[in-house]
Amino acid sequence: MDVKDILSRCDHTLLAQGATWAEIRALCDDGVAYGCASVCIPASYVAQAAEYLGGRLPVCTVIGFPNGYDTTAAKCFEAEDAVKNGADEIDMVINIGWAKDGRWEDLLSEIRAVKAACGDHILKVILECCLLTEAEKIKLCEIVTESGADFIKTSTGFGGGGATREDVALMAAHVGPKVRIKAAGGIANLEDAADFIALGASRLGTSRVVKAVKALEAAK
Repeated sequence: MDVKDILSRCDHTLLAQGATWAEIRALCDDGVAYGCASVCIPASYVAQAAEYLGGRLPVCTVIGFPNGYDTTAAKCFEAEDAVKNGADEIDMVINIGWAKDGRWEDLLSEIRAVKAACGDHILKVILECCLLTEAEKIKLCEIVTESGADFIKTSTGFGGGGATREDVALMAAHVGPKVRIKAAGGIANLEDAADFIALGASRLGTSRVVKAVKALEAAK
């Protein structure tokens, strides 16, 4: 797979708790230079990044992150606030406890509420697959499909495990045709990236693919 094509699917990501504006700005510069799909950054930097980028690259942010157990009202406020500040895409974490309790209607209602709060902006729904059983993942594929969300996403990268090939293949087998897949967490290199795309992921959440391409360029 062409490197440029892989980069075009990457949400170039920096969500570390201590991320500074200088680091976010450098992330934005690299995202533009390497033709990434977006930059995925903390909500507190969205307005600054959107102004800095001036439409050169979409801005993505996260809500209910990384634990997912905020109230629905809080998640909707976060989504509305992020969009108002210039976010083009929103990645939300589900309430994992509700999934464990089988509260499927509550999960569906929450995702729909957040989708409404996003308006016409892209919503990606993060499952945190490393904490879920296979049956729970399959049921959540159905819930996300029914909700009207745009993407289903494997992981936050903060839950103790990242994307696996098995989880992306499972999602591809069980989500509806209008739901795209984002693999995130632990995507270390171009080989990983190509594998996840081949399995059905149309987006990759990663901080390391651009670094891997830079290393290849430096070695020439």
